[in-house]
Amino acid sequence: MRITVLAGGVGGSRFVRGVREECARRWPDSEGGTEASVTVVVNTGDDIWLSGVRLMPDFDSLLYSLAGVNDTERGWGRAGETERVSAELREWGVGWPWFTLGDLDLGTHLARTEWLRTGLTPSQVGERLQRRWPLGVRLIPATDTEVDTYVHVDAADLAAHDAEPPAGAPTRAEMHFQEWWTRYRATVPARAFRQRDIESARPAPGVAEAIADADLVLVAPSNPVVSIGTIVSIPGMREALAATSAPVVGVSPIIGGKVVRGMADACLPAIGVETSAEAVGRHYGSRRDGGLLDAWLVDETDAAAAAALNADGLHAASAPLWMHDLDRSADLAGAAIDLGREAGRTTGRTGD
Repeated sequence: MRITVLAGGVGGSRFVRGVREECARRWPDSEGGTEASVTVVVNTGDDIWLSGVRLMPDFDSLLYSLAGVNDTERGWGRAGETERVSAELREWGVGWPWFTLGDLDLGTHLARTEWLRTGLTPSQVGERLQRRWPLGVRLIPATDTEVDTYVHVDAADLAAHDAEPPAGAPTRAEMHFQEWWTRYRATVPARAFRQRDIESARPAPGVAEAIADADLVLVAPSNPVVSIGTIVSIPGMREALAATSAPVVGVSPIIGGKVVRGMADACLPAIGVETSAEAVGRHYGSRRDGGLLDAWLVDETDAAAAAALNADGLHAASAPLWMHDLDRSADLAGAAIDLGREAGRTTGRTGD
């Protein structure tokens, strides 16, 4: 069984851990591994150059989570982290004082930056980083092109937010996504999101093949705008998804009109989509009608949304979506896999 997942962020990390666990349960091999293979196409729109190093937050979240070295209490970064270097950088006035880099995390960024400066691509660097721990999953950055996300805001909104604005802040109508989210906590209304150089980007080596060769493609419950939206905006990505013989199943990041985690509810208005499982499913759309999905999985509380979508031609089902622990994450992955099989029988897309 070959499964390819499109993912980003902490929610994507939890979901991928569940996929890995469910695959090990369903398709164990004789040596204690699994006869299934999982490839994850990782969002790179959150990436940024900061303090002289290249950060790839979504890739690192997946890396640390799958390696079992992530900070489960904070939900991001490394376990047992210290922050002495960030404190020293603040004393020197380097970087962003409200954006903390942990010391262990900084080691990853330094290694990545060193390899990038020697001429390796982000996907080659990602391959090296994965050699440190047995992940049981292959991670590939969605693209080797730097497509950092910038948020367009109204200068008046920014000025209203900063009662004592820092120099230059009130006049800016654009900021990096990480500043919008980490500094302003997404409280300044986003008018639009733009990924720089997205027009010249291409899927990283191995991405199109992972989609084409899959038996099942899963769209993780990640942010539909800045995570999944960035991935599918890379030229060639939608074409690869349209052409694959595998069923494509999406999992809703919205439960009962609320985001599971993160700030999708602050992003969706910028693209004219309401915060609901039904609206996001319609936003992704049915592959039959030129959209992304063959099936859409929503939470049990959104069963009415599934019925409405089915009535309009998008195959949908409901199951418990809360990923409170590994067992529930695996159960969710199992529900998505089963829905993919059902959708495959209905559409004739079997991944063969």
